[in-house]
Amino acid sequence: MKDEKISSLRQRMIEDMKIRGIGEKAQAAHIRGVKQLAIFLGRSPDTATPEDLRAYQLDMTEKSVSASTFNSRIVALRFFFGNTCGKEEMKRYMQFKRKPYRQPVVLSVEEVSDLLTAVPGPGLKFRAALGISYGAGLRAAEVCNLRLVDIESDRMLINVEHGKNGKDRKAMLSPGLLDLLRDYWREARPEGWLFPGKPKINPLSPRQLNRAFTSAKHMAGINKPATLHTLRHSFATHLLEAGTDVRVIQVLLGHSKLSTTARYTHVANKTIRNTVSPFEALKQLQDHTLRRGLQ
Repeated sequence: MKDEKISSLRQRMIEDMKIRGIGEKAQAAHIRGVKQLAIFLGRSPDTATPEDLRAYQLDMTEKSVSASTFNSRIVALRFFFGNTCGKEEMKRYMQFKRKPYRQPVVLSVEEVSDLLTAVPGPGLKFRAALGISYGAGLRAAEVCNLRLVDIESDRMLINVEHGKNGKDRKAMLSPGLLDLLRDYWREARPEGWLFPGKPKINPLSPRQLNRAFTSAKHMAGINKPATLHTLRHSFATHLLEAGTDVRVIQVLLGHSKLSTTARYTHVANKTIRNTVSPFEALKQLQDHTLRRGLQ
């Protein structure tokens, strides 16, 4: 492969992604996806044939590439061929892999309480940050990028800017969470970023927040395969179990599709236990009929 050719293709693809408003992280993932095909072929990726694409997908399958990685590469290649190369017909030869369904891990309210109590110091910084992860259902990056002005205490809302896919939304701010944030503010007096990193001109990184979560999880003796994102899953599940409409939860989480939010119905055990089976109505009718027959 000629470096000039690769460089030219990459630059054109980057420009195409910028035109379509694709974020930097997604751009990097797309570039990696196309690069993997180039490595497999041993030549410029724009020279791939339908048979090459078939062989590449078979190679990924035989190497047990995860469904997420497989699909991410296919998305990148579909963009590359459809937009950068102008070969829309090549999309016919690329198939997505079905992901095995896994129920999200959820912590109980008691486990969340134990975890937040065990959050390492010094100070309340990480306890407040993880408190928002659970109390408002925010993603790690959304928590880290919060600014002081995003906490609208008068309206009891949290302003989430540039969330997933660049979307803005409003998240809930409960009185208890507000009290925790005020205690943290009085202690740390942050300016600009709500949770500043090092140096303070930068926000706290998701990696640092993940470390704090993992440490607190171990200190609390929680053995579930929980991650920082589990706090968001727990937020949604606990709302559902409390009787909150799934459409309201969809808005709070910032999900584009209701089907994404609906998966929490599979783990809302309290809801399942409290739901009355239609068999109960049937049984009541049968008992009534039986009593009439005896009269």
